[in-house]
Amino acid sequence: MDYLAALFPPTVMAVAFTALIVTIVKSQGGTNKFKEDAAADAMAAAEAARIAGGQEADGRR
Repeated sequence: MDYLAALFPPTVMAVAFTALIVTIVKSQGGTNKFKEDAAADAMAAAEAARIAGGQEADGRR
């Protein structure tokens, strides 16, 4: 029975890791991809406008 006790934790970790990877892969793309891309584009545009306006990262000119 010691072999069972030795193999159980790595098996549980392998299953949990596989479930994590599957969840990450499934969450990529799909219907939310356009919403995520739009949010990233809006953040990039705001940053570009802030830099073009001459403001530094801490808000000073």
